[in-house]
Amino acid sequence: MAASYRKSRGKDAALRRLILIVVFGVVSLVLLLSINAIIESLTSSSFETDERPGVGHYNYTFDVKNLKLPKQNELSIWLEKRNRMSPRNLNLYPKLAEDHIVIVLYVHNRPRYLRVAVDSLSLVAGINETLLIVSHDGYFERMNKIVESIKFCRVKQIFAPYSPHIFRKSFPGISPFDCKDKDDPGKVKCEGTPDQYGNNRSPKIASLKHHWWWMMNTVWDGLKETRQHSGHILFIEEDHFIYPNAYRNLQSLTELKPEKCPQCYAANLAPSDVKSRGEGWQALVAERIGNVGYAFNRTVWRMIHRKARQYCLFDDYNWDITMWATVYPSFGEPVYTLRAPRTSAVHFGKCGLHQGQDEDEACIDDGALNLELEDIDRVPNVKSVWNVYQHKRQEGYRAGFKGWGGWGDIRDHKLCLTFANMYGASK
Repeated sequence: MAASYRKSRGKDAALRRLILIVVFGVVSLVLLLSINAIIESLTSSSFETDERPGVGHYNYTFDVKNLKLPKQNELSIWLEKRNRMSPRNLNLYPKLAEDHIVIVLYVHNRPRYLRVAVDSLSLVAGINETLLIVSHDGYFERMNKIVESIKFCRVKQIFAPYSPHIFRKSFPGISPFDCKDKDDPGKVKCEGTPDQYGNNRSPKIASLKHHWWWMMNTVWDGLKETRQHSGHILFIEEDHFIYPNAYRNLQSLTELKPEKCPQCYAANLAPSDVKSRGEGWQALVAERIGNVGYAFNRTVWRMIHRKARQYCLFDDYNWDITMWATVYPSFGEPVYTLRAPRTSAVHFGKCGLHQGQDEDEACIDDGALNLELEDIDRVPNVKSVWNVYQHKRQEGYRAGFKGWGGWGDIRDHKLCLTFANMYGASK
């Protein structure tokens, strides 16, 4: 009887020890998972997430660290290797000016337009003192040849290696199972997420916003030639005609900006109203940032980069409308740019970026430009003694605009956020 009792007590003690071990293991696992979650939240991307989604925004979150770039094809890999090549014409221009403003020309597939833009740049005073970076949305041989012919300054070419134009059978290009037009993925077995208007993605349209964002992240944080550049960088497009005085005027504007317009985030070569040639006043002008010939520094880029979620989740395929309607308003104050009273750049042409994105369907506009420059537009015409006139109320896109759509696919949102994280947080 005593032996049986002791045996029973021994079994009970062993069972209690087993239960204690299991409970301790479960508690330890829960604590470990909680600690990992806290660490993950502390070490996650620096993108701001505490703001409520605005009109036209998609309200979901991603674990940015787990987002991956699409699998590359041979062309994508080759282009990425080309991006690491040194600039050309180093033998002709071995040294850049200390205060140079880097110029970035982003292009698509409008070779006749590009020819006009390049010819105008060749006549810009001071162009030989700086670096010209040409960012290609995909690879088009006619565009490439025009850029390779440039001899008037240092030139570096970069190619968006994840452009939809170089992925013919998979995302971010067209994949076989993509939803088309207004297909409902809930009813039709297809892949995709429609925009707020019920339209499924068009790779050609989505590429516009992708290219701008990839280019910005690459120029500011990826390229060895510019990732330490603390000054301003000027951004222009293939359908911008640049005046001979543009570079010198821009140098003056960036020098005057801290004193004349400390609230200004950028400097512009042209008015925000693309049809305007300026007021012709004897005064500098502060107004909303335009999309023709805009320049800003790394401090402003850091602010933009922190708004990656606002940029990537807003349902509009246009990079500029996205900036006006959601990114700039999120800064919490009016976002002004400083410019001269006469324009130093002109937007020209009739072909939009939706046209001519295929090698055999290049933009058919002849690219002719009938523009007669006055003598005053050939020489620097910004005066340091001028005061600043500030436009306080201007027409245009602003906070509350819900977007034109074309940017509803969750795959585009993820790719966009991945671009923002390619080189780590902007420093």
